[in-house]
Amino acid sequence: MNISARITDERVADVRCDADSLIVDLMDGRTISVPLAWYPRLASATPDQRAVWEVAGGGYGIHWPDIDEDLSTEGLLRGAPAPVHHAR
Repeated sequence: MNISARITDERVADVRCDADSLIVDLMDGRTISVPLAWYPRLASATPDQRAVWEVAGGGYGIHWPDIDEDLSTEGLLRGAPAPVHHAR
C-alpha cells in the first residue's frame, strides 16, 4: 500500500485586498479569500494602509503596522472572523 503524505505549507507568501476581500496566498500554492467585513480594522482602513503589511509569527501571521491588526493563517483557514468587542 502506498500512502502519500499531503505536504502543506501554511506560511504567508503574499497578501492583497480588493474592494470586498482579503486575499492571502500561501507558500503551498493555496489562496485564501475572506470578506473584508469580517475584519473591521481592515475594512475601515484605506487601500494604502492595507497595502502595508508584514509577515509575522514565523511566517504564519500577517501584521498591518499602520492599523495595528494581526491575523494568522490558522484563523483564516478556519474561517474565523475578528472577535466582536462590546462596549461596557
